[in-house]
Amino acid sequence: MKTRQYWFEPKRFGIVAGYYPVTRAGWIVTLVTIIVLATIFVAVDQHSHSVSDTLIGIVLPWLVVLLIFDIISFRTGRYPSWWKRYGKEKT
Repeated sequence: MKTRQYWFEPKRFGIVAGYYPVTRAGWIVTLVTIIVLATIFVAVDQHSHSVSDTLIGIVLPWLVVLLIFDIISFRTGRYPSWWKRYGKEKT
């Protein structure tokens, strides 16, 4: 039986938690996400007239891209042992 290879590992950064890539596939997903975020920024910045226009224009697309990245990293990453598992009692 083949063991599952996780793309991401959980990490706590103070009160914030996140995932970091540990395999080549995880790094590719991370780099593609960064490239997409930069492309969105450049595209919105070219058509905006002020800094506030740029910030307002990138908020929704960045949230969508980061949500997709979060879903991918959660589904392909190891489940953090320090998260509470609701609905399951300790025996």
